[in-house]
Amino acid sequence: MSHRLLIILRYILISVLILIVSGVVVYKMVDTTVIHADDWNAMAMKELSRTTVIKPTRGDILAADGRVLATNLRYYTIRMAFASKSFREKEFRDSLNMLADSMARYFKNRTRDGWIEHYNEALAQRREWEQKTEQLDADRNNDSLRRDVRRLEGRLNSWPLLLKKEYSDVERVKKFPFYRIDQASKTGLVVEPVIVRTKPYGDLARQSIGLVNEDSVTRERHGRSGLEGALDSLLYGIPGISKKVPLTRHITNWTDTAAIPGYDVVTTIDIDIQDIVETELTRILDTCDADWGTAVLMEVATGDIKAISNLEKKGNRYVEGINHAVRPYEPGSVIKPISMMIALEEGLVRNLDERIPTGGAWAYLGKNPIKDSHAHSSVAVRDVICYSSNIATAKIILRGYEHNPSGFPDRLEQMGFMQPLGVGICGEWAPQIKRNPKKIDLSRMAYGYTTELPPLHTLSIYNAIANNGRYVRPRLYSRLIGQDTIINIPVSYIRDSVCSRRNAAILREMIHDVVWKDGGTGRLVRSKTVDIAGKTGTCYMVEGRGYNTSKKRLAFCGFFPYGKPKYSCIVLTANPKRLFRGAASTSGQVMKNIALKLHARGLLDNSGNYLEDTHPDSKATLYATTSVKAYSDVSAELRLKDSRRGRTPSTAVPGTIPAVTGLSLREAVTLLENAGYNVDIHGVGYVYNQSPSPGDTIPSGTTVSLHLTQDT
Repeated sequence: MSHRLLIILRYILISVLILIVSGVVVYKMVDTTVIHADDWNAMAMKELSRTTVIKPTRGDILAADGRVLATNLRYYTIRMAFASKSFREKEFRDSLNMLADSMARYFKNRTRDGWIEHYNEALAQRREWEQKTEQLDADRNNDSLRRDVRRLEGRLNSWPLLLKKEYSDVERVKKFPFYRIDQASKTGLVVEPVIVRTKPYGDLARQSIGLVNEDSVTRERHGRSGLEGALDSLLYGIPGISKKVPLTRHITNWTDTAAIPGYDVVTTIDIDIQDIVETELTRILDTCDADWGTAVLMEVATGDIKAISNLEKKGNRYVEGINHAVRPYEPGSVIKPISMMIALEEGLVRNLDERIPTGGAWAYLGKNPIKDSHAHSSVAVRDVICYSSNIATAKIILRGYEHNPSGFPDRLEQMGFMQPLGVGICGEWAPQIKRNPKKIDLSRMAYGYTTELPPLHTLSIYNAIANNGRYVRPRLYSRLIGQDTIINIPVSYIRDSVCSRRNAAILREMIHDVVWKDGGTGRLVRSKTVDIAGKTGTCYMVEGRGYNTSKKRLAFCGFFPYGKPKYSCIVLTANPKRLFRGAASTSGQVMKNIALKLHARGLLDNSGNYLEDTHPDSKATLYATTSVKAYSDVSAELRLKDSRRGRTPSTAVPGTIPAVTGLSLREAVTLLENAGYNVDIHGVGYVYNQSPSPGDTIPSGTTVSLHLTQDT
């Protein structure tokens, strides 16, 4: 065949191929745009009509001063897709030892050998996956084999390496051997962003702040407890919507409705006060080896909850547990001021000097006798709370409600006491009080049995007594901060007046006598530094269908300073097993220590302005432990009349009294409290004398008297 003929045949072949390809293109074009145009248009519309929900950014929870209690942080989970088609297995095996070295150096969750083993396990499963894939190609109808392939492929494509790492860790990993390859598909490296709800202050008020969990169906993160649950709709925000839009070269997502971030919630929690409350509660619980304890500190005038702590024993330490402050328990004798309030308001007692016969026991209706722990033949009405008389309290309440027992819970309902307080804690309970009690039930209800109250409810009534009868609603948040708005939550009242100012004053004096009157059940709570008023309460714990008389729940509820109450407080201690086992020496001691620390830090309105010109001839003296030039410069700048350089605090032998003479008040109090001693303060200035003497071996809990002076 001639050369010319070969050239012609080639041109013919090429022309035929071009015609065939052109024909196929024309056919496909006609098929797409004419024959099956409706099908393709439907598929396009389906894709373009697809919308995606844009998750909003959850709002932060802030302390009263703006410090963050709960926020969102972006972390990254690092995985490997070993089932990737372009995964370079040979290069990975060659780099395995060096890669394991790098991983073990920066990430200590595995050793070098541990990382090698982890990677080799994935390679072994990759080989199994490849073998079963080949078998499936030969046997396409084997459903069991297909399930195995899918299971292995899913596991290999999300092989875990590192969880919840910062972005800097991601960048570091990308520089390790093998992972330096530019194309991620060839290394199989997968980086998944994950939003983590983080509490910068750890367990501080954790149960009251609450928890956030991801819904397994919607994959949305919602609050499940505490503030997170109660205010979830506000914190969560409003989701947005994105849809597909066609551009020149591709289809992309387009935000149709932007997501609106959730509100930031400003709580009433004071972090510094919260720290004091948790520290003192932990100290007493550990000392008496209790099962759990709860403490709530509230501002009298506003109802702002400044601190709330719920601690349970886990192993050898106490951690935040169930929110006992909003769960109902039999209150014991702390309910007696509430019963007395009703008696005063209803005129069941008019003469405070009237004596109520009590004796040692009283069998009402011939049932199990009511007993008084502190027996008297009779008790004056003004001393019923002081001596914590069960019999007298029951007799007084029966005067008004013996023939109408349901009238007692009805009276509590009128006070606004029977409903949840709505403080902002998810899972809050209402009081569990029988609405149609029998007479025998009523006699027990009067002094704290056969009824269950959340501690926060009990505290709210004591707070009303301290607040001249105004029943302020406790609250855990005061402000909502949105994108373009700030919503201030005003102070609200359950009842403008739950009792008269006169009766509130009478009740305050009765509660004060519990601590300060001879024979009062709260004598151990006395302090010359802070005048505390409060009521003790003891109740056996229920187990099964009866009381376990070997286990007690001890309560102390009150307010301070007595003359002008600033804070109200309730503390519960459950089942103390050693040392102190009375309400005043456990729960009462927690409240006392809190009050003393607040006073020491000037948080009880006991710190004046050093520049106030009330005494023009005198100026404050600066006491400092620093260089001569430093304290003289500060003294001149603050216009202080004089300065004195105190000595530096020294350490003490454990179990002995530290030497604090020459120290400032704050340094002395801190040193003694850390050593486990209480402090009684006399005067102002620096310490010039202490009793007991430094170095004495005195058990913890002893009170050390400090005498201060301003003399230079």
